[in-house]
Amino acid sequence: MKSALAAVLAVTLGFAANAQAEGDPAKGKRVFAKCMACHDVANEKNKVGPHLVGIFGREAGAVEGFKYSDAMASSGVVWSEETIAAYVKDPKGFIEGNRMAFAGLRKDEDVANLLAYLQQETGS
Repeated sequence: MKSALAAVLAVTLGFAANAQAEGDPAKGKRVFAKCMACHDVANEKNKVGPHLVGIFGREAGAVEGFKYSDAMASSGVVWSEETIAAYVKDPKGFIEGNRMAFAGLRKDEDVANLLAYLQQETGS
């Protein structure tokens, strides 16, 4: 059963990666409007949430000076297109026990656009 679940997850993430590569940064900026009260993409300045400068390839819970939940700090997640996509779709389900208040993005198109914007704006 676990191998079947792993295969389904791999296929799903593969489709998500293709969709993300096709995202529109301009539309992603509008999606990011939901995030900007808590996160900064241009400056290494923490707000309610950590800054997102250089997020791609960074380990979760690693921004200096930000107080993370134990769940986030010990998650072992490294931020990539796939992990960010899974997280923004279901923050509480992806890393159980984290403190992010955002419920998640429902549309794959919004996720793809957000990722395109983050790649453009975060120097990643």
